[in-house]
Amino acid sequence: MVKICCIGAGYVGGPTMAVIALKCPSVEVAVVDISVPRITAWNSDQLPIYEPGLDDVVKQCRGKNLFFSTDVEKHVREADIVFVSVNTPTKTRGLGAGKAADLTYWESAARMIADVSVSDKIVVEKSTVPVKTAEAIEKILMHNSKGIKFQILSNPEFLAEGTAIEDLFYPDRVLIGGRETPEGFKAVKALKDVYAQWVPEDRILTTNLWSAELTKLAANAFLAQRISSVNAMSALCEATGANVSEVSYAVGKDSRIGPKFLNSSVGFGGSCFQKDILNLVYICECNGLPEVAEYWKQVIKINDYQKTRFVNRIVSSMFNTVSNKKIAVLGFAFKKDTGDTRETPAIDVCKGLLGDKARISIYDPQVTEEQIQRDLTMNKFDWDHPIHLQPMSPTTVKQVSVAWDAYAATKDAHGICLLTEWDEFKTLDYERIFENMQKPAFVFDGRNVVDAEKLRKIGFIVYSIGKPLDQWLKDMPALA
Repeated sequence: MVKICCIGAGYVGGPTMAVIALKCPSVEVAVVDISVPRITAWNSDQLPIYEPGLDDVVKQCRGKNLFFSTDVEKHVREADIVFVSVNTPTKTRGLGAGKAADLTYWESAARMIADVSVSDKIVVEKSTVPVKTAEAIEKILMHNSKGIKFQILSNPEFLAEGTAIEDLFYPDRVLIGGRETPEGFKAVKALKDVYAQWVPEDRILTTNLWSAELTKLAANAFLAQRISSVNAMSALCEATGANVSEVSYAVGKDSRIGPKFLNSSVGFGGSCFQKDILNLVYICECNGLPEVAEYWKQVIKINDYQKTRFVNRIVSSMFNTVSNKKIAVLGFAFKKDTGDTRETPAIDVCKGLLGDKARISIYDPQVTEEQIQRDLTMNKFDWDHPIHLQPMSPTTVKQVSVAWDAYAATKDAHGICLLTEWDEFKTLDYERIFENMQKPAFVFDGRNVVDAEKLRKIGFIVYSIGKPLDQWLKDMPALA
């Protein structure tokens, strides 16, 4: 029986290993983590992450061929294939601060694998890592190997949160990069055989190590660039009276471009896009490519501009001040169908409004009050360290309250910000909400979720990103 161990029980490790266990009943899969609360949650009825379909997969396999454990060394020692899915946060100090990936957790995982191994192993990079990380990992393993042979593979994940299980069941592609040596090809085949139990062979791509490592960064950079491109257009649409939804629909009909990732919004979030582009920028700079680095930096600049623009629009529309005004924020997760708040645009929007002394009431169906308060008090990049190493902020933001539903959040509010495209926000009783708000009542739709015309008929003043501005907004222009 092939034994697989995954170090790291987070958003990537947990779901990926659960699906491998489900699809490969002859493989024994162990997911290990040093965080006791996280492993306890994986072994309970309340999993530590929300992902549609994940519950069913875990329940079918847990205790049969899928195990969650804090006994890291035991399972690593016994495994034939070790996936490493640990955090790779952005460095906050030292060489490359603010851009380079911090490989501290990766390095300690590699040293531990070398220390406890008593048999040859395939070590698989599952975390998003900078190009040439495999070389560093190889050196650590080789110099500490005690005669044991290790093969390093890169197998980046391409999951989208909210559809991760579907993406694992029916992937666009599985990418495996390895050394172009007889031992490397053999290791690639061993991992390919695992995926081939449910993934069609033409969807399993094999490359050299560096191509696999770079493909992950490139894929995320291209996706983020599309969002920044359509968001740049949204600003021009508002200035000219064009409608960004109509523009992006027509552009997306071009088969060379396609319709995906062309929805204008308040900005992109999630654990990958910004971090991976910063990493790409750093690698370009290190390789003497400043023009290429500058090109990718602009993707992040437009994303930051979009969030700032949104906050400025809110403040200018409400008589140039939101001081002591109640603003209801509907949605805090970075996108619907996930409870993940990493790099969510809602953090920057809330901080911008708090800077003007607004009172904020937040409702999100999947994000806890504790998480919201942590996010609003945490320093940039702290979120990407393991939870037990994150600063435990005892402070809470007093001007922020968390409501149990949208109606409680919007009661007595002066304005509403829609920041996550949860389906339930489309079907709220906006007449009831309007009745219970201060007048004039504003809706700032950062996701183009609601029917602006319907809301205007009720009496709202509505701002939808990239849509023609109503007269009120033209009379109260936002300062850049």
